[in-house]
Amino acid sequence: MRLGVLDIGSNTVHMLVVDAHYGARPAPAADDRTVVRLMMYLEDDNTVNPEGVKALQEAVKRAMLFAERFGAEEVIGLATSALREAANGPEVLAGLEELAGIKFSVLSGKEEADLTFLAARRWHGWAAGRLLVLDIGGGSFEAAYGIDENPEFAASVPLGAGRLTKSYLKHDPPQQDELEVMRKYIKEEMKPLADSLKQLPKPDHVVATSKTFRSLARLAGQLVAVVGPTERRRMSRSDLEDWVDRLAEMPASARTALPGITPERTYQIVAGAEVALRAMKAFKVDRLEICPWAMREGAIFTYLETQRQSLD
Repeated sequence: MRLGVLDIGSNTVHMLVVDAHYGARPAPAADDRTVVRLMMYLEDDNTVNPEGVKALQEAVKRAMLFAERFGAEEVIGLATSALREAANGPEVLAGLEELAGIKFSVLSGKEEADLTFLAARRWHGWAAGRLLVLDIGGGSFEAAYGIDENPEFAASVPLGAGRLTKSYLKHDPPQQDELEVMRKYIKEEMKPLADSLKQLPKPDHVVATSKTFRSLARLAGQLVAVVGPTERRRMSRSDLEDWVDRLAEMPASARTALPGITPERTYQIVAGAEVALRAMKAFKVDRLEICPWAMREGAIFTYLETQRQSLD
């Protein structure tokens, strides 16, 4: 079937249209995204303000028209941390469901981690052994570990690049005291995850997903020769570390001249780089590989499995 996946994230409203059936890799047909940066529309009482609601509505309308234009027979709706945690999230989501004519699954942080892990496992295969999968979103950071398709360990903490930028980095470029306070918070939030992972065997392969990691890998990583047309990159901790302070010293307008740093990411790439580096340090990761599949692909595999079971 031709399937649409509409993902309302903390940064973007993303529609992915794929040709998919059980047992096959989802073949992308088209995708479209609207940059909303929802975290910027949260008020002090953690409600999405009217301007943010309007931005979401416009983005969802555009996404559904896009899916219709490309022949999506069904659309899966997903919502992640920003709407999940917003005080008026249920009200906002109900309006978006009425507008789109679909139901949205509001994913917990662990569910986000589980789906992303499944996608990474399917992409890298059984030969990758024990996988550690890292993902930096706009509102949260997820880590998952395991040797099967369901992770043995999965956790989510509020270390999204957009969330941290809004909470801590008030100046452009950020001031040193702002950075120090943010780094301390990141370290504190990362420690329980690191303590849990220390109790498990060392991973055989560490991979990262999300636009933040991909942007950083384009900036600080290296291309890897692989079979097929898909670009693959690896990034070492030492190469990333070389860039973290340099990114923080630049104004946002200057960062867009760097490879991989797009205008919609330039304001929050400093926070994202800090989270990536702290995760690699805390989990003792010297090098990681970028995985092109993430939560949306995991949701597709789960949906197809559910559909197959319903027919048996």
